[in-house]
Amino acid sequence: MDDRSKLVNNERLKLLATFVNGMGLATFAIGGLGPLISSIYGPHGLTRPVAILSAVCFLAAFVLHYAASLFLRRLVP
Repeated sequence: MDDRSKLVNNERLKLLATFVNGMGLATFAIGGLGPLISSIYGPHGLTRPVAILSAVCFLAAFVLHYAASLFLRRLVP
């Protein structure tokens, strides 16, 4: 693999990792943190479905972040 191909491959992997990490952040903020905070300060308090949804979104966000880090391990020196 020549230097230009390595550079292009690395940039594509970094863009993919950035996108996947961004999806993880969005999942954390919108699916996990948002409903959790709004239900805590809402009139009904924290309900079991909201707590489960938040936990699932927190887990999904962690998995997406970890997947992004795995993409970065494939960078070619």
